[in-house]
Amino acid sequence: MTVRSGSAGWYLRRLSRMGPREVGGRVGDAVRRRRWRSVRPECPRVTGARFTALLPAGTIGAVPPDAAKRLVAEADRLMSGHAEYFGVVRDDLADPDWWYDPKTGRRAPSGYAFDVPYRDEDAVGDIKQIWEPSRHQYLTVLAAAYAVTGNERYAERVAEHLRSWWAGNAPLRGVHWTSGIELGIRLLSWVWIRRLLDGWPGAAALFEDNPVALRQIWHHQRWLAAFPSRGSSANNHIIAEAAGQFAAACAFGWFPTSARWRADALRSLERHLRGNTFPSGLNRELATEYHGLVLELGLAAVAEADTAGVPVPASVRLVLLRMTDALAAVVDSRLRPPRQGDADDGHGLVVDGAGTDRWASLLATGDEVFGRLAWWPAVTGTDVRTPLLAALMRPYGKNGTAPAVSRPARRPAHFADAGLTILRGPEEIWCRCDGGPHGFLSIAAHAHADALSVEVRHDGVDVLADPGTFCYHGQPEWRQYFRSTLGHNTLQLDGADQSVSGGPFLWTRHAGSRVLVADTSGEDVARWCAEHDGYGPSVHRRRVELTASSRELRVVDEVSGPRRAVRLAFHLGPAVTADLAGHRAVLTWARDGEDRSAVLDLPGQLSWRAHRGETDPPLGWYSAGFGRKEPATTLVGTGFTGGTEGFTTVLGFRG
Repeated sequence: MTVRSGSAGWYLRRLSRMGPREVGGRVGDAVRRRRWRSVRPECPRVTGARFTALLPAGTIGAVPPDAAKRLVAEADRLMSGHAEYFGVVRDDLADPDWWYDPKTGRRAPSGYAFDVPYRDEDAVGDIKQIWEPSRHQYLTVLAAAYAVTGNERYAERVAEHLRSWWAGNAPLRGVHWTSGIELGIRLLSWVWIRRLLDGWPGAAALFEDNPVALRQIWHHQRWLAAFPSRGSSANNHIIAEAAGQFAAACAFGWFPTSARWRADALRSLERHLRGNTFPSGLNRELATEYHGLVLELGLAAVAEADTAGVPVPASVRLVLLRMTDALAAVVDSRLRPPRQGDADDGHGLVVDGAGTDRWASLLATGDEVFGRLAWWPAVTGTDVRTPLLAALMRPYGKNGTAPAVSRPARRPAHFADAGLTILRGPEEIWCRCDGGPHGFLSIAAHAHADALSVEVRHDGVDVLADPGTFCYHGQPEWRQYFRSTLGHNTLQLDGADQSVSGGPFLWTRHAGSRVLVADTSGEDVARWCAEHDGYGPSVHRRRVELTASSRELRVVDEVSGPRRAVRLAFHLGPAVTADLAGHRAVLTWARDGEDRSAVLDLPGQLSWRAHRGETDPPLGWYSAGFGRKEPATTLVGTGFTGGTEGFTTVLGFRG
């Protein structure tokens, strides 16, 4: 069933997932929004403001030449007006229309911000296409290009676009004042723009000496102080809100309320960083890209604290340290993390050009700030962001920044709190097994119905792939498919999902999973076993074994309870072709000019069919990034439960 957000039924289901405190907070928000419609305080007058949150001398000189070259190439592309957001190529960024969606051709309506139906694509357009340029992360790239080259044309373009945005988006007017995460990330971008433009003669006139800029900065912070994400919505959004508010209150601390905003934002950041992160270091949303987003935001916030001399609770740095170690532990041989849960290509701070590896950059920053462990994978790429952040942040454990802590002596393979296990074999065989919670908080907004799913790569190539996310709003049938049980490498009963969806970011019933075995210590065989109760009264149990000597992965699915219709899906990566004959599929792909292959022996009790690029209903697709999808082969076996031997699948990699 496809459920649209904003319907009466959706509101009732959403309300059912809130506690009394959250309901009370949201009622207060509604009253405040109504009052703000007619009462809009003016920004207090600011005199003598100075920007002091500067990069230390010599920082720009530490940027690696190849990273600087990529940055400048990206900046030149942006200067010509070209960019790509979520699969849509744009050539209008030389003079952008801030409310226009080139994907649908629609323009968002004007008026009081909280009246804009931003979830309604028919009325507004694709909201993410509209919001993304207004995060102003492309302007941080241009500002970084100015800092690296000294070429004032980059600075002048930044100033032109900021003045255009400020003029066209008055406080509380229009679509860019509806979502706190957008305001928080935009504030962080403005802090870095001002920092990177400091050598430009017009920087002060653009920011601290500009009443329009001061008014925008003040109203952004006032908004964030009034409307924080609450309760069941306090996921990565609240981190972005707190990080942006804190960064602005540190770097632009020119207002009577700056000290209070700074203190409140730091308390929120500390609380929610801990709340959003398992003790193991993995993000509780179990959506890998949000792990990256939260880590980027946390690092940027601490950089502002250290620059401003604001003490940060030790727990903040400890969470970021554990997140970095966890990231180092789960990446494959090409530094790619799992493709788990939702992913929308969101970044916290962007100062690099195309081709810079996000995950390598985070690990490089972690090396500089926390120190790499012996088992960390090697990082050979370069980036601009790492030397900038490292110049602002005090190294972990020095000058009282944090107490000494115990870090893993060996590379962790099983994260019990997150239910995530990585099995590793020879020749870069990598397998993720999912036996964790359905998601985070009562709505599990960014979860997929993927309990007991596996994800298998060979030397970084997706062989058994997690298909990804593709979209959030506007295309409900695709949103439903990419987060469905059938859309993952797991087993479906009676055509239903393991967990019940109540809307595009709402799950009303969560499957409960538990890991029974996670033995990764053996030299030859690694074993994992887990089960979930999403199909009550039946229980789905899956066993996975990876044997190094034979380069073979064995998956056994067992279902207890009454006889039921079953579909077992295996999604292949887009680089993999399959020759299916009966119950055997020969898989082939290429890597670095070499042909690779594997054999997939499928359960004989099921009837197997290959699907590719089907649309009615969707089946056989892979989304490499938000807004992008391409046909890929999905093998689906259909039949019934009831056998005692279970369904056995064997994936054998050839020499």
